[in-house]
Amino acid sequence: MAAFAYHLATLFTSLQAHPAVFFSIFFLLHPSVNSIHFQLNRFDPSATDIVYEGDAVPSVGAIEFNKVNYINRKNYGHGLVFFLAPLDFDIPPNSGGGFLGLFNTTTSDSPKNQIVTVEFDSFVNPEWDRSYEHVGINNNSISSAVNTPWNASLHSGDTANVWITYNATTQNLSVFWSYDATSTPPLNSSLSYRIDLREAVSEWVKVGFSAATSQYVERHTLESWEFSSTLDTPEASGNTTKRNRVIVGVTVPVCTLVLMAIIASIVSWKRKHTNREATTERNNTTSINYDLERGAGPRRYSYKDLSSATSNFSSERKLGQGGFGEVYKGCLNDLDMAVAVKKISRGSKQGRKEYITEVKIISRLRHRNLVQLVGWCHDRGEFLLVYEFMPNGSLDNHLFSKNRSPVTWAVRYKISLGLASALLYLHEEWEQCVVHRDIKSSNVMLDSSFNVKLGDFGLARFMDHEVGPQTTGLAGTFGYMAPEYISTGKASKESDVYSFGVVALEIATGRKSLDPLEGDSQIGLVEWVWDLYGKEQLQSCVDERLHTNFDAKQVECLMIVGLWCAHPDRSLRPSIRQAMHVLNFEAAMPSLPTKMPVPVYHAPSASTSSGEPSIT
Repeated sequence: MAAFAYHLATLFTSLQAHPAVFFSIFFLLHPSVNSIHFQLNRFDPSATDIVYEGDAVPSVGAIEFNKVNYINRKNYGHGLVFFLAPLDFDIPPNSGGGFLGLFNTTTSDSPKNQIVTVEFDSFVNPEWDRSYEHVGINNNSISSAVNTPWNASLHSGDTANVWITYNATTQNLSVFWSYDATSTPPLNSSLSYRIDLREAVSEWVKVGFSAATSQYVERHTLESWEFSSTLDTPEASGNTTKRNRVIVGVTVPVCTLVLMAIIASIVSWKRKHTNREATTERNNTTSINYDLERGAGPRRYSYKDLSSATSNFSSERKLGQGGFGEVYKGCLNDLDMAVAVKKISRGSKQGRKEYITEVKIISRLRHRNLVQLVGWCHDRGEFLLVYEFMPNGSLDNHLFSKNRSPVTWAVRYKISLGLASALLYLHEEWEQCVVHRDIKSSNVMLDSSFNVKLGDFGLARFMDHEVGPQTTGLAGTFGYMAPEYISTGKASKESDVYSFGVVALEIATGRKSLDPLEGDSQIGLVEWVWDLYGKEQLQSCVDERLHTNFDAKQVECLMIVGLWCAHPDRSLRPSIRQAMHVLNFEAAMPSLPTKMPVPVYHAPSASTSSGEPSIT
């Protein structure tokens, strides 16, 4: 038996507000766990077991989903939902209004959603709603699978209890509600839907609440929540499938989800323009265990395990040092595997943020040209990441080190194709677009066969495939950053393509992006190569250590593609797919101007940065 209980006060409001607010609480049940219980009667800012997102913040012992300035009766909308979603689910872009903070135009009916919701919808969206306010049960869609009329205005100021139950044997999901102000339940106060949660939701789920607003907005307050479960689960055997480990007891004969709520006062309000980003950030970082478990495919290790694997982080095991920590070679005896352990510098706030982002993103991605995250650890105040070990290190050491034999041209061209393949996966082939934001030669790792493994996702961001550049705050490495990104702080696929173009030129020339060229000249690599392209002297750019041991046609192709990708005008850059077609000689090389165009810079606005800059 599994049960949820919470008390919720919902205040429906008008006027413009933040388009989407979101609050979620996560829990995971191991197959051997038979019961769990918690009761949250008060929500304090110091609590470490709750993750807040969007505008949700603790306030006077409750949780406020919206920013409120004054109260006044008027129109209201859009709604509030209780949901089950994948652990890695985040607020989608453009998900305000009727999308209730969970969907947008590209995901509203996607079979990949794996989101089940019970919604209290206070606004009619004719595109997908019936012609009345309603309580609905939704299965992987913004449209309700079943619904019943619900008039929020009739119970203004009332206290209501809402129960949501699920029986795994009958596969029946039901919702019931009543109001404390009346002793008899209202008409149409229940709703049921048959659904197999084993098929509808992912193996590990996030449980929480989402509220969204638009021109008409709402105020939502969560006052308390109680959850308890008793699972009659047999011991897992060696051949138990992953489906038998779905949390919330969906594989046990009977389980129940119980949700209790208070729905009150119809009001309206004007948004208070206060900044709560700092509060949200503090709450996010204090709940670091939950934040990482959302995307945790790799294993969590103890500090003792990793200390032993690296001989107590001895200097002999040290492979190098990056912007936020040191990297050591280790051996995990349980996997009989050589690994690289990145130890984040103590006291580095930015390093800690990148640690969380790295685990959340790279653990979800699977591609032959992406580095594999083996595990992670935050213990004793230390933050560590464990990767597969790359015997040939990073690309920059092979291109710029005077103590190594030069990499052959065939290997260089193979590396450029591998890096393009990794970027194509991130930009177009995964379910969401991933903008890396720090593509550079030192983040291109090489395995024993010199296959590319793109790493360091600490600055990466998820974006919707249909959404253009987004303000992320300036982060990355000078010399690889697109001019419009430096100017506006807006990262995009095009800014990643620019970085790829710079790396392509480094591969061909053996020169660093910002190395002084020809004595004291400070001309950048892109400008230098473009100048020689205009003079039809591209082959004079080739790494002199190769002598004449290169394919002239491939050299020309890689350099022209590199310049094309590093075009100062983002609108004239290719997509990474277009660049790959040319590199594979499946499309004609572009015709570029003989002189490098001058980029147009725009002064960044005060709101450009959404976080602390991370520039190396």
